[in-house]
Amino acid sequence: MKNFQQEISDISGWLSKIGADPSGGMTRLLYTKEWVEAQQALKNTFDAAGLKTHFDTVGNLFGRLEGSQYPDQVILCGSHIDTVVNGGNLDGQFGIEAAYLAIKHLKETYGAPLRSLEVLALAEEEGSRFPYVFWGSKNIVGQARKEDVQHIRDAKGIGFVEAMHSAGFDFPAQDQPLRKDIAAFVEIHIEQGKVLETEGKTIGVVTSIVGQRRYDVKLHGEANHAGTTPMSYRKDTVHAFSRICCESIAKARAEGDPLVLTFGKVDPKPNTVNVVPGFTHFTLDCRHTDQATLLRFSQEIESDIQRICAEMGIEVEIDLWMDEPPIPMDKQLVRCVSQLCEAQQLNFRMMHSGAGHDSQIFSPYVPTVMMFVPSIAGISHNPAEKTHIADLNEGVKILAKTLYQLAYTEQGANL
Repeated sequence: MKNFQQEISDISGWLSKIGADPSGGMTRLLYTKEWVEAQQALKNTFDAAGLKTHFDTVGNLFGRLEGSQYPDQVILCGSHIDTVVNGGNLDGQFGIEAAYLAIKHLKETYGAPLRSLEVLALAEEEGSRFPYVFWGSKNIVGQARKEDVQHIRDAKGIGFVEAMHSAGFDFPAQDQPLRKDIAAFVEIHIEQGKVLETEGKTIGVVTSIVGQRRYDVKLHGEANHAGTTPMSYRKDTVHAFSRICCESIAKARAEGDPLVLTFGKVDPKPNTVNVVPGFTHFTLDCRHTDQATLLRFSQEIESDIQRICAEMGIEVEIDLWMDEPPIPMDKQLVRCVSQLCEAQQLNFRMMHSGAGHDSQIFSPYVPTVMMFVPSIAGISHNPAEKTHIADLNEGVKILAKTLYQLAYTEQGANL
């Protein structure tokens, strides 16, 4: 198998300039000019490699290598083009680069596959601009609903529909049929954790993706003078939040791995030195690989929040806006990838994903498998996000081996 290091550096070099932040990092949000530029640049690149390209109605980009015998059996491979605000240049992007380089290599080396191969640059996964996640993949499998995004807005007040139309895209027609030709979905991604690096592993073969429950919580107390309001009279929402946070984190630690709990955003108001904060908005993110445990634990946290607020005379609103169950990967595809890793004598491990990925959207509908490459120091969603080029190279190589097995061999139909 060829060495892909130079090609990885080349494509990452120009693609990472699109949406690059002057202070470091990258911001490429759904339907922004940076997003449009990146998708169009990828389309031009796919075209130049001899792939047949098209955008679907919402902006997912496909580059197709037609199958010679079973063109209606498609092996789909890729990831998302959008980023978080001031994120790194590997999250999502590497999965697209790797899929493109693997398919290009297979085309140049072996010609047309038996089954069609498609590289996919998904429109959106992160939920960084609008309060909605997996817009790209959910549209492909028919999970996306017009009413869920029709009235949402970004931080600048721009509506989802307005942004979509400005970028040249629209909702699918009501009678537009769903794709029935996808035989498998394959995704490679940086780990975004430090398990592989800590254990000295080159590849992670993902067996399942954790379930996630995300909340917006609003505490309504009473703003008052910081000097003249006795402590016993206060309805201090930061105090209430601090109790909620401390009790919940202690409970999560006692529960143990693989459960994780995060208070990611805290926004008290009026947020000034001499006023008791009468309002606090915070977010809560809870994840686990087992659905029953995830539900039990998160519902306990909800009850604790209600109890603490009742004790302190605080009104509370709890909005569960994401509720994604744990998703297993396809066992046969997992076995296929692990066997290929063994044959290549790669230092790999089986593992679950603690982060959400588009693979969890595809998996209930089509056989799906996912692979990880290590993240240096486990850093992601950060300008410091990096992976050694040698590890990226091994990722492209095992991806190419996987796609060859699925698309170029008769046995691929039975995996």
